[in-house]
Amino acid sequence: MKIKTNRIESIDFLRGVVMIIMALDHVRDYFYYGAFIGDPTDLETTTPFLFFTRIITHYCAPIFVLLTGTAAYIYGSKKSKLTLSKFLLTRGLWLIFLEIILNNFIWWFDITYNFIVFQVIWAIGISMVLLSGLVYLHKRYILFIGILITLFHNLLDQLIVEGSNFTSILWYILHQGGSIPFNDGSLNFFYPVIPWTGIMCLGYCLGSLYTKDIGSEYRISLLYKIGIGAVVAFVLLRFLSFYGDAHLWEIQKTFSRTIMDFFKVSKYPPSLHYTLMTVGPVLILLAFIEKYKNIFTDFFVVFGRVPLLYYFLHVLVIHVFAIIVLLIVGDDWSLMIINSASFKNQLLVDYGYNLFIVYLIWLVLIALLYPICKKYMIYKASNKDKWWLSYL
Repeated sequence: MKIKTNRIESIDFLRGVVMIIMALDHVRDYFYYGAFIGDPTDLETTTPFLFFTRIITHYCAPIFVLLTGTAAYIYGSKKSKLTLSKFLLTRGLWLIFLEIILNNFIWWFDITYNFIVFQVIWAIGISMVLLSGLVYLHKRYILFIGILITLFHNLLDQLIVEGSNFTSILWYILHQGGSIPFNDGSLNFFYPVIPWTGIMCLGYCLGSLYTKDIGSEYRISLLYKIGIGAVVAFVLLRFLSFYGDAHLWEIQKTFSRTIMDFFKVSKYPPSLHYTLMTVGPVLILLAFIEKYKNIFTDFFVVFGRVPLLYYFLHVLVIHVFAIIVLLIVGDDWSLMIINSASFKNQLLVDYGYNLFIVYLIWLVLIALLYPICKKYMIYKASNKDKWWLSYL
Protein backbone atom coordinates (compact mmCIF):
# COMPACT_ATOMS: atom_id res chain seq x y z
CA MET A 1 0.00 0.00 0.00
CA LYS A 2 1.45 3.34 -1.08
CA ILE A 3 1.10 6.06 1.53
CA LYS A 4 1.55 9.74 0.71
CA THR A 5 3.55 11.55 3.34
CA ASN A 6 5.60 14.69 3.78
CA ARG A 7 7.92 13.04 6.29
CA ILE A 8 11.67 13.16 5.69
CA GLU A 9 12.76 9.60 4.90
CA SER A 10 16.42 9.98 5.82
CA ILE A 11 15.45 11.04 9.35
CA ASP A 12 12.95 8.20 9.71
CA PHE A 13 15.57 5.78 8.36
CA LEU A 14 18.13 6.92 10.91
CA ARG A 15 15.63 6.70 13.74
CA GLY A 16 14.67 3.20 12.61
CA VAL A 17 18.29 2.04 12.54
CA VAL A 18 19.01 3.15 16.09
CA MET A 19 15.71 1.72 17.33
CA ILE A 20 16.60 -1.71 15.98
CA ILE A 21 20.06 -1.43 17.55
CA MET A 22 18.43 -0.37 20.83
CA ALA A 23 16.48 -3.63 20.89
CA LEU A 24 19.78 -5.54 20.87
CA ASP A 25 20.85 -3.78 24.04
CA HIS A 26 17.55 -4.51 25.76
CA VAL A 27 17.59 -8.17 24.73
CA ARG A 28 21.07 -8.32 26.23
CA ASP A 29 19.70 -6.74 29.42
CA TYR A 30 17.18 -9.55 29.85
CA PHE A 31 19.00 -12.57 28.44
CA TYR A 32 22.78 -12.26 28.69
CA TYR A 33 24.48 -14.10 31.53
CA GLY A 34 25.44 -11.61 34.24
CA ALA A 35 23.61 -8.69 32.65
CA PHE A 36 21.75 -7.89 35.86
CA ILE A 37 24.88 -7.67 37.98
CA GLY A 38 27.79 -6.96 35.63
CA ASP A 39 29.03 -4.14 33.44
CA PRO A 40 29.73 -5.08 29.79
CA THR A 41 32.24 -2.22 29.54
CA ASP A 42 34.31 -3.35 32.54
CA LEU A 43 37.69 -4.06 30.96
CA GLU A 44 38.56 -6.56 33.68
CA THR A 45 35.63 -8.88 32.91
CA THR A 46 34.33 -8.13 29.42
CA THR A 47 35.24 -9.52 26.01
CA PRO A 48 35.62 -7.50 22.79
CA PHE A 49 32.41 -8.99 21.37
CA LEU A 50 30.40 -8.18 24.49
CA PHE A 51 32.02 -4.76 24.84
CA PHE A 52 31.16 -3.62 21.32
CA THR A 53 27.69 -5.18 21.54
CA ARG A 54 27.14 -2.64 24.29
CA ILE A 55 29.06 0.26 22.74
CA ILE A 56 27.16 0.13 19.43
CA THR A 57 23.96 0.75 21.39
CA HIS A 58 25.43 3.99 22.79
CA TYR A 59 24.24 5.56 19.56
CA CYS A 60 20.58 5.13 20.42
CA ALA A 61 19.74 7.59 23.20
CA PRO A 62 21.54 10.67 21.81
CA ILE A 63 20.04 10.14 18.36
CA PHE A 64 16.52 9.82 19.82
CA VAL A 65 17.02 13.09 21.69
CA LEU A 66 18.72 14.83 18.76
CA LEU A 67 16.04 13.81 16.25
CA THR A 68 13.26 14.76 18.65
CA GLY A 69 14.65 18.28 18.57
CA THR A 70 14.91 18.10 14.77
CA ALA A 71 11.30 16.97 14.46
CA ALA A 72 10.23 19.80 16.78
CA TYR A 73 11.80 22.40 14.48
CA ILE A 74 10.25 20.88 11.36
CA TYR A 75 6.84 20.76 13.05
CA GLY A 76 7.22 24.31 14.34
CA SER A 77 8.25 25.67 10.94
CA LYS A 78 4.61 25.26 9.88
CA LYS A 79 3.08 26.46 13.16
CA SER A 80 3.17 29.47 15.43
CA LYS A 81 5.64 29.58 18.33
CA LEU A 82 2.72 29.30 20.74
CA THR A 83 1.39 26.17 19.03
CA LEU A 84 4.85 24.58 18.99
CA SER A 85 5.46 25.48 22.63
CA LYS A 86 2.13 23.98 23.74
CA PHE A 87 2.79 20.82 21.78
CA LEU A 88 6.27 20.37 23.25
CA LEU A 89 5.03 21.06 26.77
CA THR A 90 2.05 18.69 26.64
CA ARG A 91 3.92 15.94 24.81
CA GLY A 92 6.88 16.28 27.16
CA LEU A 93 4.68 15.96 30.25
CA TRP A 94 2.90 13.01 28.63
CA LEU A 95 6.23 11.24 28.05
CA ILE A 96 7.29 11.83 31.66
CA PHE A 97 4.00 10.30 32.80
CA LEU A 98 4.50 7.30 30.51
CA GLU A 99 8.05 6.86 31.79
CA ILE A 100 6.98 6.71 35.41
CA ILE A 101 3.76 4.71 35.09
CA LEU A 102 3.95 2.60 31.94
CA ASN A 103 7.64 2.17 31.19
CA ASN A 104 8.62 1.24 34.73
CA PHE A 105 5.88 -1.38 34.86
CA ILE A 106 6.86 -2.87 31.49
CA TRP A 107 10.53 -3.04 32.47
CA TRP A 108 10.04 -4.58 35.92
CA PHE A 109 6.47 -6.04 36.11
CA ASP A 110 6.41 -4.87 39.72
CA ILE A 111 2.99 -3.46 40.70
CA THR A 112 4.46 -1.92 43.87
CA TYR A 113 6.73 0.36 41.83
CA ASN A 114 9.51 -0.43 44.26
CA PHE A 115 12.26 0.35 41.75
CA ILE A 116 11.63 3.40 39.55
CA VAL A 117 14.13 4.37 36.89
CA PHE A 118 14.09 7.57 34.86
CA GLN A 119 15.47 6.55 31.46
CA VAL A 120 15.52 7.86 27.90
CA ILE A 121 11.76 8.55 27.68
CA TRP A 122 12.15 10.80 30.72
CA ALA A 123 15.16 12.51 29.14
CA ILE A 124 13.20 13.22 25.98
CA GLY A 125 10.15 14.37 27.94
CA ILE A 126 11.91 16.78 30.30
CA SER A 127 14.04 18.14 27.45
CA MET A 128 10.88 18.82 25.45
CA VAL A 129 9.39 20.67 28.41
CA LEU A 130 12.47 22.89 28.63
CA LEU A 131 12.58 23.34 24.86
CA SER A 132 8.95 24.50 24.97
CA GLY A 133 10.23 27.65 26.67
CA LEU A 134 13.42 28.01 24.64
CA VAL A 135 11.63 28.01 21.28
CA TYR A 136 10.65 31.65 21.85
CA LEU A 137 14.34 32.53 21.51
CA HIS A 138 15.97 33.09 18.13
CA LYS A 139 17.50 29.94 16.68
CA ARG A 140 21.04 31.32 17.08
CA TYR A 141 20.57 31.58 20.86
CA ILE A 142 19.23 28.03 21.08
CA LEU A 143 22.27 26.87 19.07
CA PHE A 144 24.55 28.77 21.43
CA ILE A 145 22.88 27.14 24.47
CA GLY A 146 23.22 23.68 22.90
CA ILE A 147 26.89 24.15 22.06
CA LEU A 148 27.65 25.72 25.44
CA ILE A 149 26.09 22.83 27.36
CA THR A 150 27.63 20.11 25.17
CA LEU A 151 31.15 21.55 25.26
CA PHE A 152 31.34 22.62 28.88
CA HIS A 153 28.95 20.64 31.07
CA ASN A 154 31.80 18.26 31.92
CA LEU A 155 33.28 21.09 33.99
CA LEU A 156 30.50 20.22 36.43
CA ASP A 157 31.79 16.65 36.85
CA GLN A 158 33.83 17.70 39.86
CA LEU A 159 30.71 18.81 41.71
CA ILE A 160 29.68 15.58 43.43
CA VAL A 161 26.95 15.39 46.06
CA GLU A 162 25.61 12.59 48.27
CA GLY A 163 22.55 12.01 50.37
CA SER A 164 18.81 12.51 49.99
CA ASN A 165 18.42 16.19 50.85
CA PHE A 166 16.74 18.55 48.39
CA THR A 167 20.00 19.95 47.00
CA SER A 168 21.41 16.48 46.34
CA ILE A 169 18.24 15.26 44.65
CA LEU A 170 18.12 18.36 42.48
CA TRP A 171 21.72 17.84 41.40
CA TYR A 172 21.07 14.16 40.66
CA ILE A 173 18.26 15.27 38.35
CA LEU A 174 20.19 18.10 36.72
CA HIS A 175 23.64 16.62 36.09
CA GLN A 176 25.18 13.99 38.33
CA GLY A 177 22.58 11.26 38.28
CA GLY A 178 22.01 9.06 41.30
CA SER A 179 19.59 7.11 43.44
CA ILE A 180 17.45 8.05 46.41
CA PRO A 181 15.54 5.75 48.79
CA PHE A 182 11.81 5.54 48.11
CA ASN A 183 9.04 3.18 49.27
CA ASP A 184 11.54 0.56 50.51
CA GLY A 185 13.11 0.82 47.10
CA SER A 186 14.65 3.66 45.13
CA LEU A 187 14.21 6.39 42.55
CA ASN A 188 17.02 6.23 40.02
CA PHE A 189 17.96 9.17 37.81
CA PHE A 190 20.19 7.72 35.08
CA TYR A 191 19.49 10.46 32.51
CA PRO A 192 20.20 13.88 34.07
CA VAL A 193 18.57 16.90 32.48
CA ILE A 194 21.31 19.37 31.55
CA PRO A 195 23.40 17.40 29.01
CA TRP A 196 20.39 15.80 27.28
CA THR A 197 18.70 19.18 26.91
CA GLY A 198 21.88 20.45 25.25
CA ILE A 199 21.68 17.65 22.68
CA MET A 200 18.01 18.40 22.02
CA CYS A 201 18.83 22.07 21.44
CA LEU A 202 21.40 21.01 18.84
CA GLY A 203 18.83 18.74 17.23
CA TYR A 204 16.33 21.59 17.11
CA CYS A 205 18.81 23.73 15.18
CA LEU A 206 19.62 20.78 12.93
CA GLY A 207 15.97 20.85 11.89
CA SER A 208 16.52 24.22 10.21
CA LEU A 209 18.51 22.39 7.51
CA TYR A 210 15.33 20.57 6.45
CA THR A 211 13.22 23.58 5.53
CA LYS A 212 12.20 24.25 1.92
CA ASP A 213 14.66 27.12 1.47
CA ILE A 214 17.66 24.84 2.12
CA GLY A 215 18.90 22.89 -0.89
CA SER A 216 19.74 19.20 -0.65
CA GLU A 217 23.34 19.60 -1.84
CA TYR A 218 24.05 22.33 0.70
CA ARG A 219 22.46 20.29 3.51
CA ILE A 220 24.37 17.13 2.64
CA SER A 221 27.65 19.03 2.38
CA LEU A 222 27.13 20.71 5.74
CA LEU A 223 26.13 17.44 7.44
CA TYR A 224 29.30 15.81 6.15
CA LYS A 225 31.43 18.70 7.39
CA ILE A 226 29.87 18.77 10.87
CA GLY A 227 29.90 14.97 11.16
CA ILE A 228 33.53 14.60 10.10
CA GLY A 229 34.50 17.51 12.31
CA ALA A 230 32.85 15.84 15.31
CA VAL A 231 34.63 12.54 14.62
CA VAL A 232 38.01 14.27 14.31
CA ALA A 233 37.35 16.21 17.52
CA PHE A 234 36.45 12.96 19.31
CA VAL A 235 39.66 11.22 18.19
CA LEU A 236 41.83 14.19 19.17
CA LEU A 237 40.19 14.62 22.57
CA ARG A 238 40.51 10.90 23.35
CA PHE A 239 44.18 10.86 22.38
CA LEU A 240 44.95 14.07 24.30
CA SER A 241 42.96 12.67 27.23
CA PHE A 242 42.68 15.78 29.36
CA TYR A 243 39.04 16.91 29.24
CA GLY A 244 35.57 15.89 28.17
CA ASP A 245 34.91 12.57 29.86
CA ALA A 246 34.90 11.11 33.37
CA HIS A 247 36.82 8.13 32.01
CA LEU A 248 39.90 9.32 30.14
CA TRP A 249 41.68 6.96 27.77
CA GLU A 250 44.87 5.15 28.77
CA ILE A 251 47.10 2.56 27.10
CA GLN A 252 46.21 -0.85 28.57
CA LYS A 253 48.05 -4.15 29.00
CA THR A 254 46.88 -5.54 25.66
CA PHE A 255 46.05 -4.03 22.28
CA SER A 256 42.41 -5.13 22.41
CA ARG A 257 41.91 -3.60 25.84
CA THR A 258 43.57 -0.39 24.66
CA ILE A 259 41.11 -0.18 21.77
CA MET A 260 38.18 -0.89 24.07
CA ASP A 261 39.32 1.74 26.53
CA PHE A 262 39.49 4.26 23.71
CA PHE A 263 35.77 3.79 23.09
CA LYS A 264 34.78 3.47 26.74
CA VAL A 265 33.12 6.85 27.06
CA SER A 266 30.71 8.00 29.76
CA LYS A 267 26.99 7.82 29.05
CA TYR A 268 25.69 8.68 32.53
CA PRO A 269 25.69 11.63 32.08
CA PRO A 270 26.55 11.81 28.36
CA SER A 271 30.02 13.31 28.15
CA LEU A 272 31.43 15.51 25.40
CA HIS A 273 33.41 12.50 24.14
CA TYR A 274 30.26 10.37 24.14
CA THR A 275 28.30 13.00 22.22
CA LEU A 276 31.02 13.52 19.60
CA MET A 277 31.51 9.76 19.17
CA THR A 278 27.81 9.11 18.60
CA VAL A 279 26.47 12.21 16.88
CA GLY A 280 29.41 12.65 14.49
CA PRO A 281 29.13 9.33 12.60
CA VAL A 282 25.35 9.57 12.61
CA LEU A 283 25.39 12.94 10.84
CA ILE A 284 27.65 11.40 8.21
CA LEU A 285 25.16 8.54 7.77
CA LEU A 286 22.29 11.03 7.61
CA ALA A 287 24.03 12.86 4.78
CA PHE A 288 24.96 9.66 2.93
CA ILE A 289 21.53 8.04 3.06
CA GLU A 290 19.54 11.06 1.88
CA LYS A 291 19.86 10.19 -1.82
CA TYR A 292 18.89 6.56 -1.38
CA LYS A 293 15.47 4.96 -1.28
CA ASN A 294 15.01 1.23 -1.75
CA ILE A 295 13.76 -1.91 -0.02
CA PHE A 296 16.61 -1.69 2.47
CA THR A 297 15.80 1.87 3.56
CA ASP A 298 12.05 1.18 3.52
CA PHE A 299 12.55 -1.59 6.10
CA PHE A 300 14.14 0.75 8.63
CA VAL A 301 11.74 3.60 7.87
CA VAL A 302 8.86 1.45 9.15
CA PHE A 303 10.35 1.37 12.65
CA GLY A 304 11.42 5.01 12.48
CA ARG A 305 7.87 6.23 11.91
CA VAL A 306 6.32 4.57 14.97
CA PRO A 307 8.94 5.22 17.67
CA LEU A 308 6.74 5.38 20.76
CA LEU A 309 4.70 2.25 19.97
CA TYR A 310 7.86 0.38 19.07
CA TYR A 311 9.69 1.42 22.23
CA PHE A 312 7.06 0.21 24.68
CA LEU A 313 6.10 -2.83 22.61
CA HIS A 314 9.63 -4.14 22.18
CA VAL A 315 10.42 -3.91 25.91
CA LEU A 316 7.13 -5.64 26.76
CA VAL A 317 7.76 -8.46 24.28
CA ILE A 318 11.36 -8.95 25.47
CA HIS A 319 10.23 -9.14 29.09
CA VAL A 320 7.47 -11.63 28.25
CA PHE A 321 9.98 -13.65 26.21
CA ALA A 322 12.21 -13.86 29.30
CA ILE A 323 9.33 -15.24 31.38
CA ILE A 324 8.43 -17.78 28.69
CA VAL A 325 12.03 -18.99 28.47
CA LEU A 326 12.17 -19.42 32.25
CA LEU A 327 8.99 -21.51 32.12
CA ILE A 328 10.37 -23.63 29.27
CA VAL A 329 13.62 -24.43 31.10
CA GLY A 330 11.73 -25.11 34.34
CA ASP A 331 13.13 -22.17 36.27
CA ASP A 332 11.30 -19.74 38.53
CA TRP A 333 9.44 -17.29 36.27
CA SER A 334 8.93 -14.87 39.19
CA LEU A 335 12.60 -13.93 38.84
CA MET A 336 11.34 -11.61 36.11
CA ILE A 337 9.25 -9.66 38.62
CA ILE A 338 12.12 -7.28 39.28
CA ASN A 339 12.48 -4.83 42.16
CA SER A 340 15.19 -3.39 44.39
CA ALA A 341 15.64 -6.73 46.16
CA SER A 342 16.48 -8.38 42.84
CA PHE A 343 19.60 -6.23 42.65
CA LYS A 344 20.45 -5.96 46.36
CA ASN A 345 20.25 -9.72 46.89
CA GLN A 346 21.64 -10.59 43.45
CA LEU A 347 18.70 -12.90 42.75
CA LEU A 348 19.68 -13.06 39.08
CA VAL A 349 23.38 -13.73 39.60
CA ASP A 350 23.18 -17.18 37.94
CA TYR A 351 20.65 -16.24 35.28
CA GLY A 352 21.37 -15.73 31.58
CA TYR A 353 22.65 -17.12 28.29
CA ASN A 354 25.49 -16.52 25.85
CA LEU A 355 25.65 -13.81 23.20
CA PHE A 356 24.61 -16.20 20.43
CA ILE A 357 21.23 -16.64 22.13
CA VAL A 358 21.01 -12.87 22.66
CA TYR A 359 21.52 -12.14 18.95
CA LEU A 360 19.13 -14.91 17.92
CA ILE A 361 16.34 -13.58 20.14
CA TRP A 362 17.04 -10.07 18.84
CA LEU A 363 16.53 -11.14 15.22
CA VAL A 364 13.33 -13.01 16.11
CA LEU A 365 12.06 -9.94 17.95
CA ILE A 366 12.63 -7.62 14.99
CA ALA A 367 10.94 -10.06 12.60
CA LEU A 368 7.96 -10.29 14.96
CA LEU A 369 7.57 -6.54 15.45
CA TYR A 370 7.97 -5.50 11.81
CA PRO A 371 4.44 -6.34 10.57
CA ILE A 372 2.88 -4.78 13.68
CA CYS A 373 4.85 -1.57 13.25
CA LYS A 374 4.07 -1.46 9.53
CA LYS A 375 0.33 -1.74 10.13
CA TYR A 376 0.46 1.03 12.71
CA MET A 377 2.58 3.20 10.39
CA ILE A 378 -0.05 2.86 7.66
CA TYR A 379 -2.84 3.57 10.13
CA LYS A 380 -1.14 6.76 11.34
CA ALA A 381 -0.46 7.96 7.79
CA SER A 382 -4.07 7.27 6.81
CA ASN A 383 -5.56 9.07 9.82
CA LYS A 384 -3.69 12.36 10.03
CA ASP A 385 -6.89 14.06 11.19
CA LYS A 386 -6.73 12.18 14.51
CA TRP A 387 -4.72 14.62 16.68
CA TRP A 388 -4.21 12.11 19.47
CA LEU A 389 -2.03 9.94 17.22
CA SER A 390 0.72 12.55 17.54
CA TYR A 391 0.97 11.51 21.20
CA LEU A 392 1.34 7.82 20.34
